[in-house]
Amino acid sequence: MVDRLGYRMKFGVIAPSTNTIVQPEFDAMSPHGITSHFSRIHIPDDPLGGDADFEILMQRIRAELMQAVDRVMTVRPGHVVMGMSSETFWGGLAGSIELKAKLEERAGMAVTMGSDASQAALRQYGDIKRIAVMTPYMPVGDEEVRKFFTETGFEVLAIKGFKCESPTAIAHVTGEQMRDAVMELNDPQVEAILQVGTNLAFADLAPMAEFWLDKPVLAINTATYWYALRQNGIEDRIAGFGSLLEDY
Repeated sequence: MVDRLGYRMKFGVIAPSTNTIVQPEFDAMSPHGITSHFSRIHIPDDPLGGDADFEILMQRIRAELMQAVDRVMTVRPGHVVMGMSSETFWGGLAGSIELKAKLEERAGMAVTMGSDASQAALRQYGDIKRIAVMTPYMPVGDEEVRKFFTETGFEVLAIKGFKCESPTAIAHVTGEQMRDAVMELNDPQVEAILQVGTNLAFADLAPMAEFWLDKPVLAINTATYWYALRQNGIEDRIAGFGSLLEDY
């Protein structure tokens, strides 16, 4: 169901309550007539001291996830988008497929997830196999990302995890830190670099890295928003966020 402002599409978006990046990045990418409406998964901004704390955080997200879906459905969106990525990679390919099925059953409509979007985005650039990944996660989260991409046919040559000290601290990672991480990941064998973790503000930096490195550098929020558009037959080309939204 559309409205006066979202007369082409209303996206219902699920994001953690601590996430301050995915909403403004989605809004910045939005073509005229397409709007995004957020429902928040309530989680505390507790310290993350290691893998055990990160596992607890994921449990809290799962406990609140479906209620957030229920809330966003009250705006009667035309499509649902997961504005968080960690849970979409958890459990590898099988876990991603299971999560999508549960979300779509709850929402009663198609759902775009970062795991599907990142695969689809990488495959726009030909037969890419060797990738490197930047994350805000603890090592346990990095390994779930590695598992997912390995099971979907990619070789993860390197992962740079920032091990952010709390959920909100993810948004405080600086541009300089992300620049340095990209340079660290940029081995000649790496065919593409992917950033995951929707609270890392990388959408404006990825196209700069892509230009200088002359290879695909993809931000998860850009890939997810691009995939949600294309899944709904919206073919607008959007400048300022890299080749994915401009060319594909």
